[in-house]
Amino acid sequence: MQIPFSSSTSSSLGIEWELQLVDQQSRELRGEATAILDELRAKIGEQDAAKAKHELFESTVEVITGVCGSVGEATADLAGTVSVLRDLAERRGVGLMCSGTHPISDYAGQRITDDNRYSRLVNQMQWLARRLLIFGVHVHVGVRSPDKAMPIVNALMAHIPHFLALSASSPFWLGGDTGLASSRSQVFASLPTAGLPYPLEDWPRFESFMETLITSGTIETIREVWWDIRPHPNFGTVELRICDGLPTLMEVGAVAALAQCLVDRMNTQIDRGYRLPTPQRWLVQENKWRAARYGLDAQILIDGRGEVRSVRDDLVDLVEDLLPVAHRLGCAEQLNDVLVILATGASYTRQRAAARQADGDLTRVVDTLLEEMNTGRPVVDR
Repeated sequence: MQIPFSSSTSSSLGIEWELQLVDQQSRELRGEATAILDELRAKIGEQDAAKAKHELFESTVEVITGVCGSVGEATADLAGTVSVLRDLAERRGVGLMCSGTHPISDYAGQRITDDNRYSRLVNQMQWLARRLLIFGVHVHVGVRSPDKAMPIVNALMAHIPHFLALSASSPFWLGGDTGLASSRSQVFASLPTAGLPYPLEDWPRFESFMETLITSGTIETIREVWWDIRPHPNFGTVELRICDGLPTLMEVGAVAALAQCLVDRMNTQIDRGYRLPTPQRWLVQENKWRAARYGLDAQILIDGRGEVRSVRDDLVDLVEDLLPVAHRLGCAEQLNDVLVILATGASYTRQRAAARQADGDLTRVVDTLLEEMNTGRPVVDR
């Protein structure tokens, strides 16, 4: 089975941001996606309206950039689409927000989008699919040839805990505190074709594995492989899917900058004859769990002998190491926002702080998330 890969000439960028539609009175999720997207098409036309689309549930809209050259261009693209969506939503008494999970809404009360693809998914996965009331941010970065795709996917696995800890925003599930920084990552990993990628050595082995999955009936298309990091042949990218939903545009820009800088550097290292390292899968699995449980307070394994290091310290060093790449790509400001998140706290800590200040009333957490979405910046303790 041959899978064509549309190689990118540069480390181009694309971002997908899954937004929640929230009733401004009850603060519960509300299924208005079809009505809002229909109005969007009527307002700005089919072509521009393609930058917002349905997801599994009617209470979700995914906002998508075009192919962008820089993080600034990508966040401006997102901001333009969100601005139009916000106006349409507010006319219906609906607010926009994003976090890995909704703090209080129950998946059992959500309407599935009327789409054959989603119907097949629910029919096949049953309860696993019906409880996928989760939200993420996906970052695509261009790769210059298929020969580089799998080595870069493999090497990026070492950074899964960094992206997850930085973006962790799902401490609450069905109105209760899970004790995790990211419950979303654990819910999504329950799908049989989600979670950590398999460390396949090269593009022919990826093609062979996809052929096996399709021939055996495990999947119908390669779009149904939802790894935390995966190659996207049609776009010619590596797609990072590990991040929880991010409440602010600043945080979206920070993780996008980190992703673009890492992939660009790996592209260059391969060009120079460097063989990218592939971390041991058990070690990545352990570090992913630690990031999901403890977020930015995680102590992650740095080798197979059990030596650990703070993921915070690792992120500080990573930002410093990547700054020359960021200056060349024009995203140094956004990369430095990683340090801002470390200082202000990731979303899971801000949500818990809002809950404490409200004596456990999680509707106040929703109010904080709505405010962060509108201002584009984190709300810190007041």
